[in-house]
Formats: sequence, structure tokens, C-alpha cells
Amino acid sequence: MTEPSLLKTPLFASHQALGGRMVEFGGWEMPLLYSSIFEEHRAVRERVGLFEISHMGRLFFSGPNTRDWLERVTTNRVASLAENQIQYSLMANASGGIIDDLLVYRSPRGYLVVCNASNRPAVLGQLERYRPDYQSEVTDKTLDTAMLAVQGPAAQATLEPLFDQPLEGLKSYHLRLGRLVGDAEAVVSRTGYTGEDGFELIVGAGDAERVWDALLESGRTHGILPCGLGARDTLRFEAAMPLYGHELSESIDPFEAGLGWAVKLGKGDFVGREALVSRRQQQRRKRVGLRLEGKRIARQGSAVQASGAVVGTVTSGTFAPTVGASLAMALVDTAVAAVGTPLQLDVRGHLEPCRVVELPFYRRAAQNL
Repeated sequence: MTEPSLLKTPLFASHQALGGRMVEFGGWEMPLLYSSIFEEHRAVRERVGLFEISHMGRLFFSGPNTRDWLERVTTNRVASLAENQIQYSLMANASGGIIDDLLVYRSPRGYLVVCNASNRPAVLGQLERYRPDYQSEVTDKTLDTAMLAVQGPAAQATLEPLFDQPLEGLKSYHLRLGRLVGDAEAVVSRTGYTGEDGFELIVGAGDAERVWDALLESGRTHGILPCGLGARDTLRFEAAMPLYGHELSESIDPFEAGLGWAVKLGKGDFVGREALVSRRQQQRRKRVGLRLEGKRIARQGSAVQASGAVVGTVTSGTFAPTVGASLAMALVDTAVAAVGTPLQLDVRGHLEPCRVVELPFYRRAAQNL
């Protein structure tokens, strides 16, 4: 069956009813915002926000050789995953560029991979390319399921009354299977893309609306707001989480992106390993944070200069609401990547002074998760 050119999530009508401003993103119609990006951003930092993230790909695996198959096509060490644990990983091409960044879940029912919306066909293609070597199968359940994110200091207080499993003691990057709102089967993980404590939930598409409504009701006393892609981007930006097409691409390798920790070169052979060994030895660029002195905003593609020479390119830039400054992430020559290095940004013809600062721009207070 051919998918429509623009997909709608199970909560499309709910977003319209709440006044969400819909935009195209990764082949889906998604809410950009409901009230304002700033208000939704602040809700997540200070209270709790609710996102639909059903555009993310959800791939379920079965078969006796699934672990070995995933080990072959991802960069992290899948064999190190304990049951109910989640791993951040990357899928590389033969040249060491990044096809996508992924979350690999190991549940009692098997393995699950969550990938980016626009990269789902590429991820499935890479999996299929190596599937004949393994007696396992992948089932794309993206259209049959929904995915929500409850993020912020009051995320646990919002979600816990609706879930039949305790959330106390659930560590970061771990999951629990259970039921939400009575009988909706769910995968609940302590993960997120905002820099705050929070949870991501996978439920059946038919259960999405009542779970969404129940979460909004449960979070009412905590000041919950529905949140769109705009706030999700400013939140992930402050936390220096990479976005595919910006900090990640097939022309950027994991070491440049600052994700070398997710590449286990010693685990054995995997796709892209030989190229990645070479790239690590010859690294010429590094992802850095930049703080502008003025209020202009540097956008993706803005040139980074030092002494009149171009030394890099901005990958993402915005005014960071929590930090209260104009910031950017950029790929720059390693010679100018040290924290404190003064640089300039070409912002629509204006040379704006900036300096290299430590990433992430924002880090929540340490919690024992």
C-alpha cells in the first residue's frame, strides 16, 4: 500500500481542535505551536509539556539473529544492552557519514528502533541491505502506533497516575511495559529531546487520543501545555542535542558531530567502521557552541570567520529563551575550536562578534535518574 504524500498522525484532529498551527515536517503534518514557542518552551523548563512525536519511525524486530543484525548496521555496542535498557546509536554509511541517529530499545518482547521521520526509508533500506545475512525480520509499525512525549519537572507527577507500573526508580534510558489509562498497552521510556526529565510513550494508534486527553487532564494542576515542533527545537538546541540535517548528515561523521562516544570501534566489524577509523585519525572539524555578543540570530549556513578567513559553518542558531542570549552551534576547524576563542559570524552581511562556549548551553540540575 502506497503512503500518501503527506501523512497525518493519529492526533491530527486533536491538534486542530486545540488551535495548533500545522506545518509539514519530515513528510508529516505536525503542530508547530499552539500558543507561542516561548510559552511552550518555558512550560517544559518550569512545569510540564506534552508533545506528539508520532512522526518518528518505530521499527520492531523479531528473529534469533536480531542483535547481530543491529550490531552490524549501528555504531554502538548492541550486545551491551540489558533487558529494559535503551541505547543512543548511529547508523553510518560506508564512508562514515551519518544516515541517522537512533534509539535502540531492548524490551522483554524484543528489539525496537526509533528513527527520524524523514530518514525512515533510508534506515529501512540499510536494514534490508544486510537482512539476508541474518534470520530476522523488521516490521515498520510507524502507522499502526503513536508516540507521545511528556517532558519537564512535573512529567512524572503527570504520567504516574495513568500508568499501571511504578515510575519511581526508572532510570534514564530505561523502559517499562505496562498499560496506560486502563487498558492501552504502552512502552514507557525515560527519554526525551528537551534536556529535561521526561518520558516517551508508544501506544497503539487507536489509543492515542484518549491517552493524549488523559495526560492533558492529569497535568492540568501542574500547568501542562501542549507543545509543538517550535519549542521542541529550541529546547533541544539549548541542550545541544543534534538535529538531522543540521548537526548530522551523510557528509558529517560522528567525531565531527561530537558523538564519538556512540561509536564502538572495538566491538568488531560494522558498516562504516574502516572509514570511521580513518576519520577519527584525520579529524579536521568539530561541533562547537557559539555565543553572539549582539542580538542578531545566526541561521544554518552562516559562515564562521577568523581573521577574515572562513573557518566553519553554522549548523543551528536561535535566541535561547532559558539562557537569554543569541547562540549557535557550528562545525569549525579544530584549530579554532577551543572554548573562549573569539570568532565572527556573517549574519546576512553583518559580521557579528562571537566566542566559542562550552556545550550544552543549558544543563538541568543533576538528578539521580
